[in-house]
Amino acid sequence: MSAASAPPGWLAEAGRTSPWSELSVVVAGLGVSGYAAADALIQLGARVTVVDERDGEAERERATILSILEATVVLGPGSTSSLPPGTHLVVTSPGWKPSAPLLVAAAAAGVPVWGEVELAWRIRDPTTPWLVLTGTNGKTTTVRMLASMLRASGLRVAATGNVGDPVVSAMLDPGGHDVIAVELSSYQLHWTYSMAARSAAVLNVAPDHLDWHGSLDAYAADKARIYAGVEVACVYNVADPVTEQMVRDADVREGARAIGFTLDIPSVGMVGVVDDMLVDRAFIAERQTSAAELASVADVRPQAPHNVANALAAAALARSIGVPPVAVRDGLRGFEPEAHRIQSVATIDGVAYVDDSKATNPHAAAASLAAYPSVVWIAGGLAKGATFDDLVSGVRSRLRGVVLVGADRALIAQSLARHAPDVPVVELSDTDNEAMDRVVAAAAGLAQPGDTVLLAPACASMDMFANYSARGDAFAAAVRRREHH
Repeated sequence: MSAASAPPGWLAEAGRTSPWSELSVVVAGLGVSGYAAADALIQLGARVTVVDERDGEAERERATILSILEATVVLGPGSTSSLPPGTHLVVTSPGWKPSAPLLVAAAAAGVPVWGEVELAWRIRDPTTPWLVLTGTNGKTTTVRMLASMLRASGLRVAATGNVGDPVVSAMLDPGGHDVIAVELSSYQLHWTYSMAARSAAVLNVAPDHLDWHGSLDAYAADKARIYAGVEVACVYNVADPVTEQMVRDADVREGARAIGFTLDIPSVGMVGVVDDMLVDRAFIAERQTSAAELASVADVRPQAPHNVANALAAAALARSIGVPPVAVRDGLRGFEPEAHRIQSVATIDGVAYVDDSKATNPHAAAASLAAYPSVVWIAGGLAKGATFDDLVSGVRSRLRGVVLVGADRALIAQSLARHAPDVPVVELSDTDNEAMDRVVAAAAGLAQPGDTVLLAPACASMDMFANYSARGDAFAAAVRRREHH
């Protein structure tokens, strides 16, 4: 028997009511989205095999449940090295690189490879609109703002995707939804082919995950897939020409419109800011001559410029399906910012301490630094292939000093030496549990009253911490210890 069987002809157009029981499907990866995909496929009646090189407690727990549901689960080293015989379809977890042996084998055998989002799109209720967004930074905040606006207008919403529950789980929710708000990563978009959203937004594009995609062009091309087939609105960032070009290049439904968001006064067909008000000149009949007020800038929390841009993008998506202005305002007022996103920790001796541990790449750190006039910047970690020259040259006038920590701190130190040689830099090689106390002490030593000590690492956290949340928690705890001494 060959490693693959020719997929049935209906698979290319498969939907929820297709004869899934005819299929043998391999699910690659038993993380959160892999488990959800396997569960959905079992409910649809498919024969499911799940493979994962990992064999930890979480994987075994999920494997036990799936085995009871009559899936085959193979864990541990070597389990993903080849394609099981008779496979018709592979559904991959988003983090898997296209170069993974199992996915290479599937492509060679003519077996389709879908992501979990592609599976979700295939089995959706076609009457429920999807509002989708991506971007290097701001995705999670924006999708949560959007969900808050939609709920404020009385709609039943699933906020899903790259955060929260997997999209496929929302598709099988027996209660149903009025609208699906989806945050998508470049990884997820890479494996998504047939999605055609009601409206879509790209918030920004900056170098990130280049180690996965291979190049900035490939990364941007995967992001751009989000606009394919859009029905109503392609929302783009006026300040980011790459996003506008993506819209120009997109093959959309007849009648779909390009809608820009800007922190300046909006032109016709845009949303923007006038006299500290968020306004709409895109979704009103009299847009040639006037604008509809949506909310005050003061309704956006925190009020950093990049967060106002997030709010405008969310508002454009909400307005594209008819959400009234008052629901945009009420949604923003009711929105609770998540932890570790420009979160104020304390003010000690006139110095503010701010946790933006979620700024895990240079673009996010630049947006964070732009919110404060005089900063002692705490940075470093795992660079993931990023470079820092553009970031440093753009923010050097704001830097009172810099404290560097983490595996790739030398890369940032080199950029500072080139582009901000006058800025004092403290490098710490510590990686122990008390490292953050020494980081905060060093930052306090550089700061003057009126300054902001800002944790915006521009790097991933996994060299020293479980994740960015743990890094932010460590920073906040160190600041509070200092406050109470």
